[in-house]
Amino acid sequence: MKLLRRFYPVAAFFTGFVADALTIGQRVTVLDFWRLGGYLFGAAIFALWLAWRHLQEKTPPPPADRLRGKIARLIWQAPYLLIQFFYGGVFSALFILYFRSSGHLGSWLTAAVLGGLLVANEFAGDRYGRRFTLTWSLFALNAILLLNFVLPHLAGSLDPLWFYASTMTGVVLAHGLRLMAPGRPGRILPAWGIAVTLLLAWNLGMIAPVPLVKRDMAIGHDFERAGDRFLLRVEQASPWQFWRDQSSVVHVAEGGRLYGVSAVYAPLRVAADLEHRWEVRENGGWRLVYRDRFRSTGGRERGFRGYSWVLNPKPGDWRFIVGTQDGRTIGLLQVRVERGDPGMELREEREF
Repeated sequence: MKLLRRFYPVAAFFTGFVADALTIGQRVTVLDFWRLGGYLFGAAIFALWLAWRHLQEKTPPPPADRLRGKIARLIWQAPYLLIQFFYGGVFSALFILYFRSSGHLGSWLTAAVLGGLLVANEFAGDRYGRRFTLTWSLFALNAILLLNFVLPHLAGSLDPLWFYASTMTGVVLAHGLRLMAPGRPGRILPAWGIAVTLLLAWNLGMIAPVPLVKRDMAIGHDFERAGDRFLLRVEQASPWQFWRDQSSVVHVAEGGRLYGVSAVYAPLRVAADLEHRWEVRENGGWRLVYRDRFRSTGGRERGFRGYSWVLNPKPGDWRFIVGTQDGRTIGLLQVRVERGDPGMELREEREF
């Protein structure tokens, strides 16, 4: 039983993470917002309870072998465990969503920070009852990043104004929670520092363009639109490249077309101005060859689809980018173009 207790937190962590990856990682629903909002509310309630207990200078019950003593110890530890659970639930969902929405190094670094906090939360334990500055700071971070999804969803708009509004709302909620806490333990200034850092990261393009979530991208040949189906033939990756769903090299005959198709999920009624960008590597940098702009409306579970093409792309390194029209990258796919025809037997059909 002692051995099982050691592995239980790890099993619970991975079970919850996998569940989020298979559900909220695929689409964003109103129910997800209510669930994550409930987690934040629960964390707030237990933070206030711990602040009251801290003010009353309550001490934990001594270790005991009797059932009554064990129950008393469990009740004492419960607020720490529940805050840890609530923060972990929010961090898990946000990490998955921000990672899936990331399309370049800066936004991947932001997602990596969320992943690090998700893991660190597993070791926080009773620190949430002793270091209240940490409690208010993480509450502010969770509230800000969650509202980055909620406010655009409610407004049906991806205007950058909503990022500033969600940032201010999240940190004000954290500040208000600390003002309500008995004795007002800890400091709130670091929470405001987090808000300023996120605003700076947003202006540097390090925050993914949430609530947009990349569902699929591909580069290939013989694009066909049949009713509601988008069909594209892509060249298969080598067997040893098991992590790739298409080859890193594409073959285009002289005068041929190279197609790109994307599927981007947005919540219901959220409209987004998107674009496809085709760039070729020249003289050590990337040169824009073609830009195709279009408008999407969210709600389709498999993502809003767009397609574009370049005619007779010259051999070399190319990248196909889907992003917002204000320059934020949602997804990027890089391939090397070579002259030739791989043959139909080396292609597979993908549906979007």
